[in-house]
Amino acid sequence: MPNKIKRSGDGLALQVTKPARAAGLVEETDDEPTRLANIRVFAFDGLLLVVDLDRITDENTVELATSAALDTVSIHRVTNASLHIAGNGYQVQLPGAADAGFNVGDRAPCTSAPNLLVIAAEGSERVAADIVTIRREQA
Repeated sequence: MPNKIKRSGDGLALQVTKPARAAGLVEETDDEPTRLANIRVFAFDGLLLVVDLDRITDENTVELATSAALDTVSIHRVTNASLHIAGNGYQVQLPGAADAGFNVGDRAPCTSAPNLLVIAAEGSERVAADIVTIRREQA
């Protein structure tokens, strides 16, 4: 079951422990983090891309963002964000989530690809799958 968007500080956030590990955004030794990725969040209608700034090239990031913008016919905010320890796992801040149509309490399915998380609102699953496919081909 997908986690739900929650309020965190002045914005919105999502618990992403398993997807963040699967995407390589978090590296751990004995359950202690040794690396938390530097991330940027791209917001589109019904879609958020969480990109590892250090492990996805600018060229590949542009390809992902362009594909998402063309498929959703939108782009809202592009903002550096943080991935941090929260509770028993990891949480990602989601600037632009409200602009993208996400609200507190929304279920937010999160799919991982190498160094990328794709968070899709209901109705955006096909676009999310396409973005994940592109990223897997890039890696």
